Amino acid sequence: MLKVILKYVVALMIFSSLSCSSSGDDDTVNSAVEKAIAQETPFFLEGNSPTPSGKKWAKIENISDEFNNNSFDEAKWENTSTRWIGRAPGIFKTNTVSQADGNLMLTPYELNEPEVVNGDTFTHAGSNIYSKNAVQVGTYVECSMKANKTFMSSTFWLINVVGEGEACNKRVTELDIQECVGQITGSANFAKTFDETMHSNTHSRNTTCDETPVGSEGNNVTTGEKVWEDYHIYGAWWKSPTEIEFYLDGKKVYTITPKAEFSLQMYLRLVVETYDWNPVPEDGGMTGTKSERTTYYDWVRSWELKDE
Repeated sequence: MLKVILKYVVALMIFSSLSCSSSGDDDTVNSAVEKAIAQETPFFLEGNSPTPSGKKWAKIENISDEFNNNSFDEAKWENTSTRWIGRAPGIFKTNTVSQADGNLMLTPYELNEPEVVNGDTFTHAGSNIYSKNAVQVGTYVECSMKANKTFMSSTFWLINVVGEGEACNKRVTELDIQECVGQITGSANFAKTFDETMHSNTHSRNTTCDETPVGSEGNNVTTGEKVWEDYHIYGAWWKSPTEIEFYLDGKKVYTITPKAEFSLQMYLRLVVETYDWNPVPEDGGMTGTKSERTTYYDWVRSWELKDE
């Protein structure tokens, strides 16, 4: 299912009836929609495709999932990990994850009793899904996601595994394509729009070499509504180690140059977690319906460039 793409079909029909646009314009937009529905290419609006001349996009099946089966694909994804149990007060639990009606669904909840692990107290359950197969430089990744309406996050991002690198490459590179929350409980200025924007970041950290820069570079853009109101397509083209292009609903919105070169392979993450800058509200933050508490992923797709 392509819920967000179908919005463009409806919008196109309305626009055509109001403006009497030419059939050529209709065909152009319809072509982009049809190709995305057929999974022949990433979803780009007309004039926004970065496809180089002589190249075409090929879907990477083992890092893509339509979630059309009612069972979690353990060949592609891992549900939680002992490497990272979550940031207190949110601990990752496998039972927050389900799959039905063409969606991967991550549904956080409040624990019946607090749990203490390594001195940290956890009161809420979240989700941590990550790909078993790595994403390389040159890949385009995208997802259709509808955020939950809680103080916990809804996310789509990439990160490397430190143990896979050696010497100066034994470091962390993290590419956040979308990080948002459905309810803002904190007072930080940077967080005031986290419930209605696409927030992206690149992080370089934990290097042992002085010549490797550390730090973050990011950007954000409005989604035009609260992130929990509807599905949006969040995408990023890892164009080169020094250039990453970001797309919202098929439109290029910005380019980020990381502090250090992003040359190490990374893995996709679909995570619902707690942030220290967005604390648990007094009512526990889980008073909404199950649907309102759920982050929905209609699909996740990865693409690589091939010769035509």
